[in-house]
Amino acid sequence: MRAHQIMTPQVITVGPKTTILEAIRLMLQHHIGGLPVVDAEGRLVGIVSEGDFIRRAEIGTQHKRGRWLSFLAGPDRLATDFAREHGRKVGDIMTPKPITVSEATALDEVVRIMETNSIKRLPVMRDHQLVGMLTRKDFLPAVASLVHVPGPSADDDHVRREVTAALRQASWRPCPMNVTVRDGIVGLSGVVKHESARKAAIVAAENVAGVRKVNDYLSIAPAHPPAEEDFGGGDFVSIQEQPSTADDEPLE
Repeated sequence: MRAHQIMTPQVITVGPKTTILEAIRLMLQHHIGGLPVVDAEGRLVGIVSEGDFIRRAEIGTQHKRGRWLSFLAGPDRLATDFAREHGRKVGDIMTPKPITVSEATALDEVVRIMETNSIKRLPVMRDHQLVGMLTRKDFLPAVASLVHVPGPSADDDHVRREVTAALRQASWRPCPMNVTVRDGIVGLSGVVKHESARKAAIVAAENVAGVRKVNDYLSIAPAHPPAEEDFGGGDFVSIQEQPSTADDEPLE
């Protein structure tokens, strides 16, 4: 299997000048744990995640070093930490130059990259364009749909594209969800706001030619949910006008 077969396409993005309050609002609203950061031309420049908000002056969790530890850390590290702990814009706190994979990257290589670098999410690129995100959570529906089922075929890839397009173009505007297809069996996962959206998504998938069955892994969001651990689970819409990174360091 390849990255494009289980990734979350059309990812929500923010810009370096987006305020941290807006980034937090988006993460809570869409039940996600991270946001790719793109510049005005849509080029990936970083990632901001829930871990970037652990060390914050507002809640008193910023680094507190004595004179000796400050000396050992050095002025560059001290300045970087201060900006991340007090910054008001996403560009101040994001992780720059994140590790990425391509659409064609094999999943065993994706896993190796995640484990080697201790990261939870990877941006998926087509040349220099961000086309999706791949997180640990995206592996769950893929594994569930593959148990005792042959590997994906060219027909499955075509069905997945058709189902994704049907959901994306729906007039009732579906909430974020991810699509997997194996041997004509569609798996829908992610978070929806209402039971009606769940039923409509299943019906939309069932009406695509080549779909034999639809497995429902969707869940209904609570009224005010916290951000989930991983960034995964669906088709998203960018907030940019135009078109996952090293995890944070452990607390000291």
